Amino acid sequence: MRILVLKSVFLIIFLVGNFSINAQDWANLKRYQKENDTLLLKGNAENRVVFMGNSITEGWKSMHPEFFNKNPYICRGISGQTTPQMLLRFRQDVIELNPRVVVILAGTNDIAGNTGPSTPEMIMDNIRSMAELATANNIRVVLCSVLPAYDYPWRKGMKPNIKIPELNKMIKAYADERRITYLDYFGAMANEKNGMIAEYTTDGVHCTSAGYDVMEKMVIPAIAKALKTKPAKK
Repeated sequence: MRILVLKSVFLIIFLVGNFSINAQDWANLKRYQKENDTLLLKGNAENRVVFMGNSITEGWKSMHPEFFNKNPYICRGISGQTTPQMLLRFRQDVIELNPRVVVILAGTNDIAGNTGPSTPEMIMDNIRSMAELATANNIRVVLCSVLPAYDYPWRKGMKPNIKIPELNKMIKAYADERRITYLDYFGAMANEKNGMIAEYTTDGVHCTSAGYDVMEKMVIPAIAKALKTKPAKK
């Protein structure tokens, strides 16, 4: 009997320990929780714009902090993230901040397979869900094309030069259907091989300061357009 009890205790300890090791904040909800709480305490969300994205968005604030500091722009980019991760944190990091506009730049890490294989349709479903959540909460949307990339330095052979243009067509078609503002970074930043123009990128995927200059000139009028455009109802 005593041996059986000891075995049971050891099993419980093992299971609890194993759960603790494997439990993860998969969507990285903790990343911006404190900053979100501070923003909510301050209030004044009248002209707030949230930028939702991955390392390209996160790096934007790191490289051009003045762009966010001088404008009512909130960076909610997390390096390496895919669209299902962004969708999980969308309510916390976008909707609850009560912005007027959300700028969504997402999808390249899905194509790279960062959280497993993803088809363009799967990626588009998540982007569509984020846009629908925003629209349902009276937040205007700017849907960005995925930036060009000829190949991924961390995962070769995924053919983003082919898959990114295909996904961008889907994003644009959805934006046109729903009268949502579409922002075509790809067209302004791609070379003849569907990679990024050399002066705009550090590694073929992430942006240089010049790359962010191009994006800033494009996103400001896109935000203004979104504020004037009422999305279509389903």
